[in-house]
Amino acid sequence: MEKTKLSLAVKALRKEHGLTQEDLAMKSGVGLCFIRNLEQGKTSLRMDKVNQLLDLFNYELTATKKV
Repeated sequence: MEKTKLSLAVKALRKEHGLTQEDLAMKSGVGLCFIRNLEQGKTSLRMDKVNQLLDLFNYELTATKKV
């Protein structure tokens, strides 16, 4: 799978906060498999779970117009 902007951003935020994938899963309340899939660039993910994870870092996923 090719890395996406989202997968790169989540991995960077996780590392910036000194968290392992396991730590992030526990703190955000999503599964470890979900974290791994997200960071690997899986394109079909549940948006509610993405936002649940991003909420830990005070971010949210929103729609933006393509340039």
